[in-house]
Amino acid sequence: GGRTEITDVKTNEEVQELGRFAVEEYNRSHGLGRWRGFVSSSNGRRAELVFSRVLEAQKQVVSGIKYYLKIEAMENKLSKTFESVVVVKPWLHSKELLHFSPSAE
Repeated sequence: GGRTEITDVKTNEEVQELGRFAVEEYNRSHGLGRWRGFVSSSNGRRAELVFSRVLEAQKQVVSGIKYYLKIEAMENKLSKTFESVVVVKPWLHSKELLHFSPSAE
């Protein structure tokens, strides 16, 4: 099926939690996180992202539900926007981050 706009993004707890999950998975996959201490970008490494909120979201029913999220997160105390794709398979109790990158805007 095609993508469907999620209109209640700001109050939709599931969507906001998926945004938080996407940021945490991004940090984990890049070796960033509180458990590793503060990572400064001044030494050429990425800084940990801190989730703020999901700004926009769409969903698509595939083999599971694919969520397309526009996420606001803080990096070095600056607000930045990111695009991410998360697939949820409720019957397997699984979530997977497929894509996470800075927004083109």
